[in-house]
Amino acid sequence: MPSLQSKLPNIGTTIFSEMSALACQYGALNLSQGFPDYPIDSRLSDLVERYLQAGKNQYAPMIGVAELRSRIQEKYRVVHDLTIDVEQEITVTAGASEAIFTAIATLIRPGDEVVIFEPAYDCYAPTVALFGGKVIPVRLMAPEFSIDWNYVQSLVTSKTRLIIVNNPNNPACRVFSEADVNDLAQLVDRSNAFVLSDEVYEHLIYDGIRPNTLLSHPLLRERTLVVGSFGKLLHATGWKVGYCLAAAELMTEFRKIHQFNVFSVHTPTQYAIADYLSDDTYYEDLAKFFQRKRDFLLAGLADSRFEVLVPQGTYFVVLNYRAISDLPEKEFARKLTIKHKVATIPLAAFYHDGFNQHCIRVCFAKQQETLIQAIAMLNMV
Repeated sequence: MPSLQSKLPNIGTTIFSEMSALACQYGALNLSQGFPDYPIDSRLSDLVERYLQAGKNQYAPMIGVAELRSRIQEKYRVVHDLTIDVEQEITVTAGASEAIFTAIATLIRPGDEVVIFEPAYDCYAPTVALFGGKVIPVRLMAPEFSIDWNYVQSLVTSKTRLIIVNNPNNPACRVFSEADVNDLAQLVDRSNAFVLSDEVYEHLIYDGIRPNTLLSHPLLRERTLVVGSFGKLLHATGWKVGYCLAAAELMTEFRKIHQFNVFSVHTPTQYAIADYLSDDTYYEDLAKFFQRKRDFLLAGLADSRFEVLVPQGTYFVVLNYRAISDLPEKEFARKLTIKHKVATIPLAAFYHDGFNQHCIRVCFAKQQETLIQAIAMLNMV
């Protein structure tokens, strides 16, 4: 048996799998992993069945079916007043994760540096490592999770190849302000870096905040790859259908890797999504749908011992438990699961060094009965 040297020796099971398994073991309410516990719209599932029966069961084009790419193009025209080339600047991917992986694979070579803002979604850093890149972490701290752009500028060197942003941010639940976008644009303009903008929660924003994409800024338009996800939009995380947008030159290189990775994405689902999203008001209705859930949870926890950090976006909320316990976050999350039967995610899992702030992340993309149960349980802690 030849020796096997791991490419990711320090990576084990993700915190999401770990906490979900713990929830199952102890019969706990699972608010850890970010998935809805209610069904998708029956009209959407009917559309998938319709296209299955219509024979749309063979390989889709590598870049995605034309109808879905046109639907994406139209969304960016209506929502952002942007003109996106449907043939050269849009690629449908096997979920946002494949798009992120492919974007990093496209740009990163051994020795390249990648700036990542923490708390960061857990797939960024391992993917950078796979391609020999070096992660340069920027620590954002609760409760504001604000960015010191002068500090970020000090980290950018001639080796900086990529800056990864997540807007709205999971798990900080913060949305970039116009000033953030401008500061990032100026920084990028003075560097040789590209930007990967993970915008999967773009339409899950609240309190009158409008959707924004980095592609809208002229200094970022040619240097940014934007990633989106229909899983988040359609309450169907298991479908793993997403997309990437980028200027034609960038997209040409992105597609070279995409075609040898998954090549194409589930065909009938692409047709069904294109059909279903013909109504542009869906995006605004989605924000209202989740804000009602957010506000219900916030009201229910107003008198709890948790400090609730009000989220601007995503379908998560961060709870500070400093008034309850001095335990480190992972230990507190385990105790909460085992003793109080509520599974959450420790925020420390999103920092490379396990930075502890006595914060946990809760998912509120749940049916009303689940939220009522969650509120009752958390109020007893």
